[in-house]
Amino acid sequence: MTARDHGDPGDAPTIAPPLTDVAEPRRPSAAEEARTVASAGNTATLGSLSADGGPWASLVTYGLLGGDPVLCVSHMAEHGRNLARDPRASVSIVAPDASSDPLANARITLAGTVRRPEGEQLAAAREAHLAAVPAAKYYIDYSDFTVWLLEVERVRWVGGYGRMDSASSADYAAAEPDPVTPHAAGAVRHLNDDHAPALLDMARQLGGYPDATAARCERADRYGLDIHVDTPRGWAVTRVGYLAPLDAPAELRQATVALARLAAGR
Repeated sequence: MTARDHGDPGDAPTIAPPLTDVAEPRRPSAAEEARTVASAGNTATLGSLSADGGPWASLVTYGLLGGDPVLCVSHMAEHGRNLARDPRASVSIVAPDASSDPLANARITLAGTVRRPEGEQLAAAREAHLAAVPAAKYYIDYSDFTVWLLEVERVRWVGGYGRMDSASSADYAAAEPDPVTPHAAGAVRHLNDDHAPALLDMARQLGGYPDATAARCERADRYGLDIHVDTPRGWAVTRVGYLAPLDAPAELRQATVALARLAAGR
């Protein structure tokens, strides 16, 4: 079997391994990451199958019922006719994070089969779609529009370069969206602008990089911080976990202060 290796083009930067143990490496599971991405937006690329069996990609809006996407599409659209004929489908959702490199953004693919919900579930699905896409109130009750529930059977999460994993449908259904990540951009900017020395202490003392020369926070979630480090050996992204998981964005400041004190030996 051929190894899955990009090959070295000769000028790729060196990724430095940690020199010491990472104190608290816990991070969200692939299922939690996927639920967080799915909950952060309301647009996706829908993959459906055309009459000739060929793939068809379309921009759609969605809400979520549990973790299952709720679509509302017209039979006038090719993807609407595709779903009515063949229920196999997938959606690709990209996290709304701004990045100079789109492939560094988190994204997910959710695959499964669609069905028309009925009764109380139809009412719940309809409200879930309207909550996520308020403009749908103008067309959701048109006779040519159908509400579809995509029952997720396969989950793939990609967190950027070198970070990817699959999750079972059961784990995805049981997972909860991260309460911190969608609201952490301001806190991350504040850490980088005003607390760079503390981030460097964290990377050196807690993140496994005692030779770090610079550190920048890339992301915060309920379990900890992702910190980009520069070293004489190259760069890396390390993990600095909180003393305990967070339940709300308001807890982020206290958690990072505790990390700074711990890294400084106070």
